[in-house]
Amino acid sequence: MSRVLVAHQPAYWPWCGYFSRLLDIEELVLLDHVQFAERGWQHRNSVAGRDGRPVRLIVPVRRAFGQRLVDVQIAEPDFARRHWRTLTDSYRRAPHFARHADQLEELYARRWTHLVDLNEAVTRVILAALGLDVTVTRTSTAPPAGTKTAALVDLCRRHGADVLRVGTGATAYLDTELLSAAGIRVDVAAYAHTPYGTARNRPAGLSVLDLLMHEGPRAYTVLAVGARTASFHPERHEVNA
Repeated sequence: MSRVLVAHQPAYWPWCGYFSRLLDIEELVLLDHVQFAERGWQHRNSVAGRDGRPVRLIVPVRRAFGQRLVDVQIAEPDFARRHWRTLTDSYRRAPHFARHADQLEELYARRWTHLVDLNEAVTRVILAALGLDVTVTRTSTAPPAGTKTAALVDLCRRHGADVLRVGTGATAYLDTELLSAAGIRVDVAAYAHTPYGTARNRPAGLSVLDLLMHEGPRAYTVLAVGARTASFHPERHEVNA
């Protein structure tokens, strides 16, 4: 039986596509040994405001050239109060806000010093809410050997995986010959936005938190409907479902 590896940089309240690729796996490897990306999803994402328009949540961080993601410190601890106020303003009338309010309030009551710790906690909250029994590990505790594709091959070896599941953008930079030589198949995961909520017009690309607030226990089903996984065949430059 194949074992699938999903290795992804930790993000702040990731979008639905992030979690749609985790519905049938046992472990998520957070790539926190890599370099921090300025203005990326590692410390920002969007929810829907009371008027339905996207509202950006940004965690302020201390910037240092070339720093690893695991070393990134949060610059303003007071961000938590602001973000919690934004979430309550946006979702207090949502059908499933009460289901998650206590846990979210507790999360924002903690004093966070490092971005990765916050992102891992956020990821665990979402996994639990979706009913996903997924183990979360970090690469910073034992960084993989090599870089780029070589590092992914090493991670597959360490975790006993023979399938590497990546997003659609990853196929452009993967060394598929290296993966093939190691006996690793590549699956490409995509997500097709599925309408949800009573208005059925939620904007695409919002944090999965928006889905949870409007669909509650049905959020898993919505993700499953939109999830797409296909095998990648580099020699034919195509992806087959």
